[in-house]
Amino acid sequence: MDEPGIGYGSLFEISTDGGATWASPGQATSLTPPSFAVDAIDVTHMQSPSGTREFIPGLVDPGECSIEMNFMPGSAGEAIILSVLRMKVKARATFPDGESVTFDAIITGYSPAVPMDEKMTATLTVKVSGVVEHGAAAAPVNSIKPAISGVAQVGQVLTAYPGVWSGAPSYDYQWKNEGTNLAGATSQTYTLQASDAADTITVTVTATNSEGSASATSAGLADIAA
Repeated sequence: MDEPGIGYGSLFEISTDGGATWASPGQATSLTPPSFAVDAIDVTHMQSPSGTREFIPGLVDPGECSIEMNFMPGSAGEAIILSVLRMKVKARATFPDGESVTFDAIITGYSPAVPMDEKMTATLTVKVSGVVEHGAAAAPVNSIKPAISGVAQVGQVLTAYPGVWSGAPSYDYQWKNEGTNLAGATSQTYTLQASDAADTITVTVTATNSEGSASATSAGLADIAA
């Protein structure tokens, strides 16, 4: 029997072009996938056996999907949400083992919360429309390339943003100088060295899940100052 797993690594995404490209509306902290309920149609009649009510299954209601996420006012994720109000979109939830559910949806609720003493959060609620498609695990696919943040000067610490991937992967990092691997530079951060002066630094992110791996490279951070 399979063991249940923890939810860390789950990803919720929205597509406005029928599933060609996907974007995440925010960093999810809790995800409730679609559920379903079946209508019970009362077909009792005067000749029902033993005078007992009879029922047949009716329509399936695929329910709602809710996402608790970190809230950043004016973020790219919030812009995605606001841009698709009153639109039908495709939504996808991918779980840590790479399995996914994809469905048509409309946004029915978006509730940011800004408490005094805790982090800002928001709840996104979407109504599922139609059949929920279950997808088998697949190797990761990159939709937004990795990026580098930090000051392009020797001694400064750079941080890699892994980009956006499908398939709920884990990430490995390789920093490069002019396309050549920097020995030992395999963490999410890298401190610029004197040997990097005047060069271009990139980072390659390799995303891995149970079905395989794929890599993508950031744009270069050029002309590192001494």
